[in-house]
Amino acid sequence: MEIDQFLLMFVAVGFLAQLIDGALGGGFGVISSSVLIATGVPPASASAGIHAVKVITAPISGLSHALAGNVDWRLFWRLAIPGMIGAVIGAYVLTGLPIGTAKLMIQAYLGVLGTILLLRRHQRHGPHGDPKIVGPLGFAGGFLDSAGGGGWGPIVTPNLIIQGAWPRQAVGTVNMAEFLVAIASSVTFLMTLGWETFGTAVLGLLIGAVVAAPFGALLTKRLPTQVLVKLVGLLLVSTSLYGFFRMLG
Repeated sequence: MEIDQFLLMFVAVGFLAQLIDGALGGGFGVISSSVLIATGVPPASASAGIHAVKVITAPISGLSHALAGNVDWRLFWRLAIPGMIGAVIGAYVLTGLPIGTAKLMIQAYLGVLGTILLLRRHQRHGPHGDPKIVGPLGFAGGFLDSAGGGGWGPIVTPNLIIQGAWPRQAVGTVNMAEFLVAIASSVTFLMTLGWETFGTAVLGLLIGAVVAAPFGALLTKRLPTQVLVKLVGLLLVSTSLYGFFRMLG
């Protein structure tokens, strides 16, 4: 019975995270990580499960963008290679930290990310042109995505848009590159934590994400994007604060 409750918790989190991710074009990792860690799941296990699910969901999203012409393949490789390197290093850093330290670090990271989303104004597009700072951005996004359990989309996509990338190509290219970043992260977690880490977490998140996938676009039509962004930010800050209070208690 305890295993069933654990599975249902992952299903619920996967459903909510994928619903918002489908509406915003990003956020599955940070939302899942924030909620799972706040409810007591070890940071490395949470991040491992999230990235294993992304190996399945990311190519579906990325290929859809590619078929729609939303992927800049030159930008894709400039992002994906350093992103994979950052993901591997981030996964090793997370698995090497004591659980208490890892939880504290990730709760702070997610709280800061949520605060940025709450305070951020409408995303403005910079002068059109090829983004200049891509490799370091990909590395940082991959590192924080693995070490923090998520953040690839929310970190990389807005930065590319500010640098002048077309918004639809920024979203599509980042989604496509996330597939390779997720593979690098998942393989590293597999090597360090073993197969048992991917059991219940992966199954629950995957079920929830698959069920929610068709409803993301519908949610986008019903709520303004800025409202959804603020809701995600509020969710991250709330669960981060809950996690801190739980640790102190």
